[in-house]
Amino acid sequence: MKVFAAIDLMDGKCVRLSQGIYGTAITYHADPVYVARQFEAAGINYLHVVDLDGARLGKITHLKVLEQLATHTGLEIDFGGGITGEKDVTAVLAAGATRVSVGTLAVKNQKLMLQLIEQFGPDRFMPGADIKEHRLAVRGWTEISEITLKDFIAQYRAKGIRRFFCTDISRDGMLAGTSTDIYNEVLSTFPDLELIASGGIHHVSELDRLKEAGLWGAIVGKALYEGTIQLHELKAWLLSNA
Repeated sequence: MKVFAAIDLMDGKCVRLSQGIYGTAITYHADPVYVARQFEAAGINYLHVVDLDGARLGKITHLKVLEQLATHTGLEIDFGGGITGEKDVTAVLAAGATRVSVGTLAVKNQKLMLQLIEQFGPDRFMPGADIKEHRLAVRGWTEISEITLKDFIAQYRAKGIRRFFCTDISRDGMLAGTSTDIYNEVLSTFPDLELIASGGIHHVSELDRLKEAGLWGAIVGKALYEGTIQLHELKAWLLSNA
């Protein structure tokens, strides 16, 4: 199972939210590149970067940080937040991201999203199914749509996208465990997905449970910043599960 380290950006700094609420932001480090290099040194190969300011404002605000992360590390980066169309996708890929994480765009403008998949290819996108009250949340998790998780996945799976991440917002940043019931339900319907768990992971033992459940990957964020998962622990887990 792949492990993605999370870097959430506000004002150029690494922060974490609780349950997607912007007022709960805690700043952990002023230098995202330094943080990413620490993750890389621990054996992590994947970086999940979210432009929180971009998600809230509806426009990318941390493209230069993405460029620095791609230049100064060898990590495979997915980047999301503030993606609104072709120009943004082009810019994010040119800045060094391997995949573009899309949430609001994929929910609110499905016609455009399908055009982008055709233009750039399905392997360039990693849709985020962020769940709140059993519905998809958009615009930096400030708005609840009427689209269900399974309908969302089915639509884009039919267009060739295999890799999705799924966040239970109620657990995100709470260090209270993952929503394995949701992941099990998704994988029972779409067994060939490269499904990535996100939200609530607080101990390396949860990575074992997610791996056993068939998850392709897991995003680890606040646990790394708060130290409930130490980098040396994660390095040992990665080595033993290589």
